[in-house]
Amino acid sequence: MNAKNSDQVDLDKCFDEKIEELNKLLPKGEQNKNCAAWTFTSILDVLGLENFFFNNLTIPLAGGFGGFKSMHGWKGPCGAVCAGCAAIGIIMGGQKPIKFGAKPRIYARAAIFVHYFEKEFGSVICEDLCGINFSDPSGLQKYLDNDIWGETCYKYVVKAVDLVRKVTGKELIRKWG
Repeated sequence: MNAKNSDQVDLDKCFDEKIEELNKLLPKGEQNKNCAAWTFTSILDVLGLENFFFNNLTIPLAGGFGGFKSMHGWKGPCGAVCAGCAAIGIIMGGQKPIKFGAKPRIYARAAIFVHYFEKEFGSVICEDLCGINFSDPSGLQKYLDNDIWGETCYKYVVKAVDLVRKVTGKELIRKWG
């Protein structure tokens, strides 16, 4: 097996182990993270990038941008989708700043990721996926009372982590393997 194949196996194994860990851990509760934070920090953990700032950075992305509804009726996306897109930027950029010419390829990968997520679950909108309106003050309590995380939302994190791996494939290995 050459080095590239060995790197692929190692990263795939790391992703598989992370997904297994998430499947065991997440149904028991969010702990100090949410869907966006779990998605982003899990992927960065596989890449060897750990920092509490990443957790803090992604917290506001959950709940559809914290329950955001535009004056035109647009609702925010699932935090796992937002964080998955952010992780794609990290993976595709590698360990250097992203150059202007690379942006279209990164946009395309993010769009592919979002397409597959929507195909799997029927939507990318937080409220559509979990049935909770986080813009309503009672929404969070309903979310907690009905264990929406343990029954539903954690699955979006697990799938997002796996989809990010799949849509970044060669770049993941080339830049992080």
